[in-house]
Amino acid sequence: MDNKDILLKTSETAKLYFKDVKDEDKPYNLWRAFDKELAKDMSLYITGKFYSREKIPHTTRQLITISALTALSKPDELKLHIHAALNVGCRKEEIAEVIFQTSIYAGVPATNTALKILKEVLEEKDTFTEQTI
Repeated sequence: MDNKDILLKTSETAKLYFKDVKDEDKPYNLWRAFDKELAKDMSLYITGKFYSREKIPHTTRQLITISALTALSKPDELKLHIHAALNVGCRKEEIAEVIFQTSIYAGVPATNTALKILKEVLEEKDTFTEQTI
């Protein structure tokens, strides 16, 4: 893949994943504030070479990412990837189920934090509805 292809893949994947994420919440903009060249290199690698890989579907990639970020209790990155998961077609029920599944291995406090973030993102998108039995 030449530089032109990597730039295109980076742009396409970033738009797909993060189209509705506020600029101030995008890690790229934080990195760029400190080192523009390194930010570009990181973005080209992470978004252009890694996230754009087609070995597994984007939906699977994002559900795995949500599980890992839930277990690691990384709320800022989790919020970003919940947006990405919804943008690539994951259903909110799937995301919640992955978070609940993670509770077995990461604990209930990590799950509660992740569910709060999921609720926050869904409220931002005006798609949160409380389940009733």
